[in-house]
Amino acid sequence: MRAGYNIILAGMPGVGKSTIGVLLAERLGYGFLDTDILMQTRTGKKLQQIISAEGLDGFRRIEEITILSMSVTSHVIATGGSVVYSGKAMQHLKRSGWVCHLDIQPQILCKRLDNIDTRGIVMAPGQTIESLYRERYPLYMQYADMTIESGNLTPSQVVDRIDAFLVARARGVDQH
Repeated sequence: MRAGYNIILAGMPGVGKSTIGVLLAERLGYGFLDTDILMQTRTGKKLQQIISAEGLDGFRRIEEITILSMSVTSHVIATGGSVVYSGKAMQHLKRSGWVCHLDIQPQILCKRLDNIDTRGIVMAPGQTIESLYRERYPLYMQYADMTIESGNLTPSQVVDRIDAFLVARARGVDQH
């Protein structure tokens, strides 16, 4: 892996981006950055408060501005699940590193997301997790350098798979 590259974790809410990101950063000796926390710090509001105050489009605009303002190297970056709606933000992230899509089947997500109304998930009123998954999945795949089906893996096993991908990538072996 090239020195200074970032590892960007993308995927639906509840897939474990933050948990896995912390563990991966520790293993690689990288910094860790959670874009949802960065947005909350900059706005002084929780994600759901941003959605309530600004609407879905306003939230996406703030998320895009937050991503475009980032300039870090040697970091694991856990993104918000809706970042894939912004081509500009995703291209900005991809210029600095590799995107790892963490994928979990919708039925597993539904079990994990018991706080859907307060978590700050960018989804239309009445939309289901299943329909949100179907809407976002092609976008995650469009930007992913690798995808890991992580629903039946422990966080440590996911980190092992990402690490193996990075080692292979550094050696010039394509494991997409």
